[in-house]
Amino acid sequence: MTTASPSPRALDWNVGCYELTAVQLMPAARVVVDRARLMPGEHVLDVGCGSGNAALLAAERGARVTGVDPAIRLLEVARAQAAVRGLDARFLEGEAASLPLEDGTADVVMSVFGVIFAPDACAATAEMARVAGPRGRILLTAWLPGGPVCEAALAAHETTTRVLGSPQGPAPFAWHERESLKSVFGPLGWAVTLEEHSLAFTAASARKYLDAEFQHHPLWRAACEVLEPRGELETFHRRLVAILEKGNEDPSAFRGTSRYVVAVCRRAPTGSSGG
Repeated sequence: MTTASPSPRALDWNVGCYELTAVQLMPAARVVVDRARLMPGEHVLDVGCGSGNAALLAAERGARVTGVDPAIRLLEVARAQAAVRGLDARFLEGEAASLPLEDGTADVVMSVFGVIFAPDACAATAEMARVAGPRGRILLTAWLPGGPVCEAALAAHETTTRVLGSPQGPAPFAWHERESLKSVFGPLGWAVTLEEHSLAFTAASARKYLDAEFQHHPLWRAACEVLEPRGELETFHRRLVAILEKGNEDPSAFRGTSRYVVAVCRRAPTGSSGG
């Protein structure tokens, strides 16, 4: 996880086994699907669907689902799950800034920690608004700063950026802030409300949590590929374990709570400023 898009130089989400990491995010997917208040037969678009957490939950509730993601391998995982469970869901390769759907064809557009990785927030929000129907709603989640898992992810990004000598560039879009969301959705005629939730990451220990992330998550795999040839991986690993242990909430194991927002967007009444 991370608080925002780590860089326009996108991660390769086909690397590792993100579907195992995604299991940890299932509670947030349930929150979003519950909040969407789906009606049977509604068409749901899941942007950045990954291995299908939210998409498959929506399909279980009787929705017709389309999941879109650039990671071909994760789409295959989602398709296999849909087939095994007999769910009405299709999964298409695509980017948030160029969604493969016609205008106004989705009753609900959702994105659970997916669209926050889009390099161009304006393009992504414009596309979500374009495909949403006249009475559609858009729901997305974004991490709030704070908590040991967030701090470790930010340390990973900062370290790899330093080692690669990459320019910092503009600040990432603040998907977790109402004013930022209002700045992109408001001109499109959408009003935004935010709800705060929390999610706990757990493991037998901080070290075991980190080792699993290093094995499965594309962010951590990318950090390993950069740091290991330079002989910096062991030091980096110790630093992250220290961050996680400092913020650990469970003295007998590991528990780190991260806060996130659910943004619910609806078309603003005529004459409204969209806020």
